[in-house]
Amino acid sequence: MIDGKKYIEIVKLFFSFLITEFSFNQTKEVENGNAFYDVEYRDGQRAISISYENIEDYLQVIVFKLKNGQLPDYDDKTHTLHLSELNKIILPKINKREMEENNVLFDKFETKDSLDRKLMKSAKELRLSLKHWDKV
Repeated sequence: MIDGKKYIEIVKLFFSFLITEFSFNQTKEVENGNAFYDVEYRDGQRAISISYENIEDYLQVIVFKLKNGQLPDYDDKTHTLHLSELNKIILPKINKREMEENNVLFDKFETKDSLDRKLMKSAKELRLSLKHWDKV
């Protein structure tokens, strides 16, 4: 099990591109005991939640399309996009060169365990999805 402070630190590191490249702001950090952690970013049109259920070892990355600056209902599939759904839309449209260039940007980070690897994979996929947001 990972502690909340360590999780938040890793998310901030791996997902720093949200701030530097896409002008998101980090808007929330949640540590619910040792069971649930969440880091949220917003840019005015979207909110991105990167959450982890420690006991279940379940990582979830969701992009919410904001409605009048507010989060949509979770069940609203047109405005609540799980990273796996974004991947189905975007990844087939990404060429090999762009995929390789994206990987190079993340080579500077070290992964130490399975959660680090899951976070790194999600960060890479999310960056590509945001670069091609117009195709969503």
